[in-house]
Amino acid sequence: MTKARLSMLAATASASALLVGCTTDGQAPNAFANAAPASAVAGVATPVSVDNFMLADTDYMGHELYRTDAKLVVLISHANGCPIVRNLAPAIRELKAKYEGQGVQFLMVNSAVQDSMEAIAAEKAEYGFDVPILKDANQLVGEQLGVTRTGEFFVVDPKTWKILYRGPLDDRLDYGAQKAKADHTWTTDAIEAALAGRPVVQATQQSRGCLIDFPERGKVAQISYAKQVAPILEKKCASCHTEGGIGPFAMSSYEMVKGFSPMIREVIRTDRMPPWNVDAHVGKWDDDKSLTPTEIKTLVKWVEQGAPRGDGPDVLASNAKKRKVTEWPLGKPDLVLEIPAYTIPASGVVDYQRPVVANPLTEGKWVKASSYVVGSRQGVHHFLSGYLTEVPKDGKGNESRWGASMGGYAVGAEATLWPKNVGTYLPPGGAVGFQAHYTPFGKEATDKSLLGLYFYKDGEKPELMMRNSVIVDNSIRIPAGAARHKETAYLEIPKEMLLYSAFPHAHYRGYASDLWVHLPDGTKKRLLAMPRYDFNWQREYTFAEPVKIPAGSRLVANYWYDNSKQNPANPDPTKTIVWGDQSWEEMFYTAIRYRWTEETAAKQVNYDQLVDQSRLMGMFDDNLDGKIQVAEFRGELGDRLKPFFAQMDQDKSGGVENGELQAALKMMGNMRRRQQQSAEQPAAPAPVAKPAAGGGGR
Repeated sequence: MTKARLSMLAATASASALLVGCTTDGQAPNAFANAAPASAVAGVATPVSVDNFMLADTDYMGHELYRTDAKLVVLISHANGCPIVRNLAPAIRELKAKYEGQGVQFLMVNSAVQDSMEAIAAEKAEYGFDVPILKDANQLVGEQLGVTRTGEFFVVDPKTWKILYRGPLDDRLDYGAQKAKADHTWTTDAIEAALAGRPVVQATQQSRGCLIDFPERGKVAQISYAKQVAPILEKKCASCHTEGGIGPFAMSSYEMVKGFSPMIREVIRTDRMPPWNVDAHVGKWDDDKSLTPTEIKTLVKWVEQGAPRGDGPDVLASNAKKRKVTEWPLGKPDLVLEIPAYTIPASGVVDYQRPVVANPLTEGKWVKASSYVVGSRQGVHHFLSGYLTEVPKDGKGNESRWGASMGGYAVGAEATLWPKNVGTYLPPGGAVGFQAHYTPFGKEATDKSLLGLYFYKDGEKPELMMRNSVIVDNSIRIPAGAARHKETAYLEIPKEMLLYSAFPHAHYRGYASDLWVHLPDGTKKRLLAMPRYDFNWQREYTFAEPVKIPAGSRLVANYWYDNSKQNPANPDPTKTIVWGDQSWEEMFYTAIRYRWTEETAAKQVNYDQLVDQSRLMGMFDDNLDGKIQVAEFRGELGDRLKPFFAQMDQDKSGGVENGELQAALKMMGNMRRRQQQSAEQPAAPAPVAKPAAGGGGR
């Protein structure tokens, strides 16, 4: 008997103790075991169905299992370095080529604790895997599926999410040998049967793949609600899930948490909660609201154990009355501005409101923090604000008129703190404009919210100055039915800056986003990855340490949009979508906060004007070659400029460079002023002409 066969038998024998129906510590099966009787060759019982999850692939694109219109989903277990799963790469390509057009979706899942995202990406490229490989860093998906080895194929019916087949691809691979032709094509047979509506025959043996270590499988002791679970909820969840908070229920006791425990498990597995949408593997963040891997596994496994109460005090109950929503968490503000009251209807769609509040200051102040008191926490989605040099005659604080940001509010992020010794100057007079997003929640309510501003004391003028800008692209055009449509834009950085934060913003079709710095030497670094954008949770992400961006760099943002019927929030997948203020239109809008390293409060610079001169180039130049080809002139402005392409391309290089673009815009601006037809001539759209510090409209 070969060593490989002895190893397999030993692994199967040891794994047999893990068959669902009794855990290793003798506990009764929990409510989420969801397993059918398993054959002896399976090692660990196969669940009846697959629970929903959201995982990112090696491109940091999110994949939520239940968000699909596929006829079948095939999940394949993977781990780096396994020769057996590597040998499957050509066969997986063949399967995809044959069945993807028939409505079969293929995903690989890597649950190996030793494999990093970068290492998986390298292996994927080297061996030519052409399906997404999802990183199951917490092993929750692999454990729920009962995965033991690489090369396990799970054929799943999306109508019921039942597992129709689990087993190897076929019988070509054996221990130490590989047949030229398979005698049994189990996975293909299962796919064919399922597509034809016939019963699927289960495999009679397990995959020959490499064993995957699940160190916590069957070894997790009874989790203590008092010692482990309640402290996590108190620290990470209860500030929103409290009486008067934004959360839909208050985590006021064990009984409340127990009642919502299945939902808690689901929203953690699908990464909907906490509302912190950047990927933990990219960047380090100030005031990180995410759960740690240990916290995630503790909460999920506690629910899977039946959410037992156990012994010990209930910190959620004892702190419930103390945990009140504090009106001003940062203390009493130096200036309070009353945002005009707004009545939120019980239902329907509410356009973004743009109220204005006059600035009562008679002398300028340096802002160091801002905070909001929200009147209707259920009805207010977010506020953004910016300084206006005068009170607009039409009474609307449109973002195109804003100067410096006065901070914003989003669910769970009520305050904005400037770094120490850094401030934003608020001149006397003028006004503060707001972008207010109200969301109906079932009953009419009147919101009366406040903005509190905190100033440096007289004589404590900060030495450094905060700036804000935006990477924007109003030339976006999203084809009807497109599930992963990509758009790209950038800013040229003329002088060295320190980047403090980024605020991605899109609308209902926004699917994912990221932010890169392209350095002058040609190297590229991903600064932020958002595998799944969620329009319902918008926030600024502040780097734990400001990121130095050298002069001559580019800040490049990418957005992906889901205009398909797979998107449950999509108002109409049959329409081509362009830029617009309404939520059923779209935006590409990444606001950034930064400071120029050469600038001080006493010695200000005009480098922002240099940044503005690169904005249109970065908007149109989708292939990042520093020129705009004629096909890249898109959107309303692009359509107006395209007829003048030949005149703009003065050196006849086949592309319009930024100097040529700026010269053309200047000439056209002069013509417009002479003809007094500003409304009919090409001009930078409002958000491009004067970027704001936050997201766009509904």
